[in-house]
Amino acid sequence: MPEVLKAPLAVEFPFTRSLGPVQSAFLTGLRERVVLGVRTVDGRVLVPPVEYDPVTADEIRDLVEVGATGTVTTWAWNHEPRRGQPLDTPFAWVLVRLDGSDTALLHALDAPGPDGVRTGMRVRVRWAAERTGAITDIACFEPYDGPAEEASAQPAPHTGEFADAVTGIVAPARLDYTYTPGRAQSAYLDALGGRRTVGERCPSCRKVYVPPRGACPTCGVATAERVEVGPRGTVTTFCIVNIKAKNLDIEVPYVYAHIALDGADLALHGRVGGIPYDQVRMGLRVEPVWTSGARFPDHYRPSGEPDADYDTYKELL
Repeated sequence: MPEVLKAPLAVEFPFTRSLGPVQSAFLTGLRERVVLGVRTVDGRVLVPPVEYDPVTADEIRDLVEVGATGTVTTWAWNHEPRRGQPLDTPFAWVLVRLDGSDTALLHALDAPGPDGVRTGMRVRVRWAAERTGAITDIACFEPYDGPAEEASAQPAPHTGEFADAVTGIVAPARLDYTYTPGRAQSAYLDALGGRRTVGERCPSCRKVYVPPRGACPTCGVATAERVEVGPRGTVTTFCIVNIKAKNLDIEVPYVYAHIALDGADLALHGRVGGIPYDQVRMGLRVEPVWTSGARFPDHYRPSGEPDADYDTYKELL
């Protein structure tokens, strides 16, 4: 039985967003150890605050200050904290209805074990030592037996005005997973190990797909007939990259292109080198350049052939 291929993969990017007046006040307030909510037309107080009433869709700006203490409405125990979570020891995820609020805020509760957590227990905010205007300014919640702090049944109105308000945030987004290719892509990867490119032909429309997917995306039928394509191909479309990617040792600018390998009916991605970036063009004929020990071409370079006629690749754009 062939070896089952698998590899750890991570998709990560920084998500940058600007803040409106409500979210700006909420996050700036956390930096100042103030928890703000917003009052709806029917008098409910929402924490975290939103800019539009979830029932009526009316714009709402009536900010109020709620307490830093509250009540757990429901919870779940986290036995194995992951990277980037609020605590590095086992903790409880809790929904906390802060005093003066009508909704619950999701955060972590630092407790010695699941036996120390219950619905209805009283908790309070544990503020982070260094606060920047983010939800992480609340380090976590902790059990609390004292009276309500800084809040009453009637939350105090607040202007939402602070010095040096937070107007935008950068939130890192990351997905870690283990990828296992199926039969078709495993054969494709094995062929690349021998510096060959193999696709699969659809038994219905007869198109050859590279990389193969195990099924025809047009006809929806399974594919099994393997077809070797290339190694040369044609640049169908391309872009010039001017921003250097993190952990990618390629000097900018460089060209990233769709390349239709000879015999394939689907263009694949590849970098074009060996030619000034401003001389890359649609129809350019290219060939792969392999480096020692690599499982895939490092880049494609001009093959020296005349440019392909547009009609030969127009269906692959």
